[in-house]
Amino acid sequence: MAGRKHTTIDVLDDHGGSGSSGGTITAYLLHRAKPHLPPWLGVAGTGLAGVLGNLRWADSAAAGAGLTLASVALTGATWWIGRNTTQQRRLHSAITVAAGSAWLTGACLAGPTSGPLDDLFLMGGPVVALSWNLRMAMRRNGDGPAAGSGDKGLLEKVGLARAAIGTTKVEPNRVTAQIALEPGEQTTEDVSKVLPRLASALDLPTTALRFQPDPDSARRGELVIVPEDMLSEVLEYDGPSQLGGSIADPLVIGRYDDGSPLLLWLPGDPEAGRNATHLLIAGGTGSGKGDGALNVLTEILSRTDVNVWLSDPKSFQDFRPLLPAFDWAEEGGAGTEAMVEALQAVIPARTRWLGAHRYRQWTVQAAATQTDPAHSCRTDGTACGCEGMAYLVAWFEEAANTLRALGDDAFTGIAQEARAAGVSLVVSLQRPSYDQMSTSTRASLPSVLAFGCDPRDEGFALPETVLDAGAHPGAWGNRRPGYCYLVSAGIPEDRYPAPGRTRRFTTRSMDVMEQLADWAAAHGAPMDPVTVKAATATVGNAYTQRTQHNPNSPTTAPAAPHLSVVDAEDDEEMTEGMWLDAEDDGIDPDADLPGDEPGDDAPLFGVESGRKPSPEEARILFEEALEEFESEGRMIVGPKDFADWCETNDYSRPWVSARLREAAVDGRLEPTNQTGRWRIVPVLAAA
Repeated sequence: MAGRKHTTIDVLDDHGGSGSSGGTITAYLLHRAKPHLPPWLGVAGTGLAGVLGNLRWADSAAAGAGLTLASVALTGATWWIGRNTTQQRRLHSAITVAAGSAWLTGACLAGPTSGPLDDLFLMGGPVVALSWNLRMAMRRNGDGPAAGSGDKGLLEKVGLARAAIGTTKVEPNRVTAQIALEPGEQTTEDVSKVLPRLASALDLPTTALRFQPDPDSARRGELVIVPEDMLSEVLEYDGPSQLGGSIADPLVIGRYDDGSPLLLWLPGDPEAGRNATHLLIAGGTGSGKGDGALNVLTEILSRTDVNVWLSDPKSFQDFRPLLPAFDWAEEGGAGTEAMVEALQAVIPARTRWLGAHRYRQWTVQAAATQTDPAHSCRTDGTACGCEGMAYLVAWFEEAANTLRALGDDAFTGIAQEARAAGVSLVVSLQRPSYDQMSTSTRASLPSVLAFGCDPRDEGFALPETVLDAGAHPGAWGNRRPGYCYLVSAGIPEDRYPAPGRTRRFTTRSMDVMEQLADWAAAHGAPMDPVTVKAATATVGNAYTQRTQHNPNSPTTAPAAPHLSVVDAEDDEEMTEGMWLDAEDDGIDPDADLPGDEPGDDAPLFGVESGRKPSPEEARILFEEALEEFESEGRMIVGPKDFADWCETNDYSRPWVSARLREAAVDGRLEPTNQTGRWRIVPVLAAA
């Protein structure tokens, strides 16, 4: 109806279409009568066929036999063809064909007006036509669901014979049907249980069907069928979706099976009523989890008001081209321990800053210089001009190793408190089962990007309600790389069980990633003073010298040694003039080396001095060891870190443990969440 001017009121017919075909009542009535004309045309056609047949085959025995056989065959064919429809429709069709063909046979042989044939036609014809008109009119009951559609046979096969199908919406590669179940007899759980059998009846994969219950009804819901897998085509990564945008804008990480974009939000939006979220990325080996993580991470790094801290025990195998874009990157071990400790200190500092500037949660305005009096930390009502605070994403790749090393308590505390501080936690691991992370930690990660997995692990990756709605990542395993389900704030719930697919990263994507990293290093947001101060006060050099301590950082990689060939003339210059060492004066470079002298085989190191340092000297040595660790950025230590020191100075591990406890009492060390591990308090902070 779009594109033309309306001159009359459009009336919807029984099929939801426009009912106006003109501007008169006669035209409207004709339009409404059109769907009911076919049965009457069939009756009229049968009568006309009887008249013409009688003119040709009157009193013909051969024609009688042929017409009788044709009548029986047509009735049988109708019964066989209707085997996939409802029982009532099949029977109605067969009776109609049998009655019509029987009357036609009699009319052709004896004449349409012979005996009772004319009365049977005048009475039986309208009855048959009206029966089909009534059937059409009763397809839609008062509540709207269809009571007699052909889909009833399909529902009957899967055990939902009494279910009624209502309004059906047909879109390209997507069919959505409203379902109402039998009151008091069936619930929406019954539909979830039969989805695999329904997929089998339709000859579709189980992931092509999903059911979304109506939250206001226990017997109504929406069945979605996607007959064609539009995700089979692989799309390579070709760059971020919104270079230079805000982290508050949606991250485009792939597409759904109907072709719509797969969107993810990390920060909250008070206007939309959406809270900030943490993200769990889960998937088995070969499921495409690594490419999915790259899709999310490259989208984050393409925004101008966000910083990223990354921990990757795999030595940045997937993320190496992106290293220049990270504010802090660690491979694992003590560096990751320091990052977690810093994160625990940064969260309350950021929360205090946001609260002082009247932000209930991080918004885009918080990242800019605070020139709005409504977000001022001053009490006089004027703008404070404080430097803004960018969003922070703490990414822990292959987090199972980190969880085993640090324990769940650290992650649980961070996850529960970080969202209010403008911090999102991203945890990536293969199997988020109870033996990998605690239920408390898993519950603190409300969003999940789930890739193919073992069918037994589905319950660990996705909520039970999403699995009941038809999500089935176990059906993919590692056979469909990149296929995923996304459950997160801001996404309509009916999208949760809808499959999606992320873009694939190939060797051709490396150049794009390197260009993105260079762009992010030049245009990304600087770390705000509040976060820098809290991190420095907590882990000191581990943060302030983070690039020097990361040998994999492209900005600090040692330059290759410069080698040059020394010719004979240069060699002579090295033995005279300003290049000559005073101790080497008088040495003939062409003379033979002297022979062995007594004492040449005496060891230079490792000789027992015969004296152990005093307790006071030992404490000084211990403090020097702590200072050395601090200068190296190793801010999390334990007895095992002093193994070489103990061997050199001949001290036992219990002695070191005692010194660690003494240092903790003196305020030089702070205990961490992990037993036997201590955080070195930076010298300035300790003083």
